[in-house]
Amino acid sequence: MKKSLIAAIAFSMIATSASAQEGYTQLFDGKNVPDWTKTADANWRVEDGALVADKRNGNAASYLLSKEKYKDFSLLVEVWVSEDANSGIMIRCADIANVGDRTCYEANIFDTRSDPTYGTGAIVHYAEVSPMPKAGGKWNTIEFTAKGRQLTVTMNGQKTADVRNALFSEGPIGLQYGAGTVKFRKVAIKPM
Repeated sequence: MKKSLIAAIAFSMIATSASAQEGYTQLFDGKNVPDWTKTADANWRVEDGALVADKRNGNAASYLLSKEKYKDFSLLVEVWVSEDANSGIMIRCADIANVGDRTCYEANIFDTRSDPTYGTGAIVHYAEVSPMPKAGGKWNTIEFTAKGRQLTVTMNGQKTADVRNALFSEGPIGLQYGAGTVKFRKVAIKPM
């Protein structure tokens, strides 16, 4: 019994140490809605360690935007969405008064988009996805990497988008709520 307890503690310490060495900083603590700028009116809240939204007032999508600006980084996000959800991960937002897929790069999370060309896994307007993966009804890991002009999206270990574009060079990160149910349980960033 003692040996298994010692082994479990040692494994936990190694896993924690390896995680810290990766250089990621958590942007969401699993307990509180981040102190970020909120646009529009969705019911962002924390439930069971996840940042959740499932309602909004009005027609506009709601965003939570980091107060810090980021340039070159890897953003690691764990997200669960309902099958009818419309969400996304925004990076390098150029205009926080007018956030959207024309003022930020958006890694889309939208399984039921009428034109799947820029559906789940795509960078809207810049990098198409084919075939489009489905995110609905399960936890997904999305890594959005921005290094100079190079932008990539990896979803559940598969690269879904890869493009060179220099329209937006720096800006806040945003989490989008458009429709359905959206849950974010990990949001971590590593500067590059």
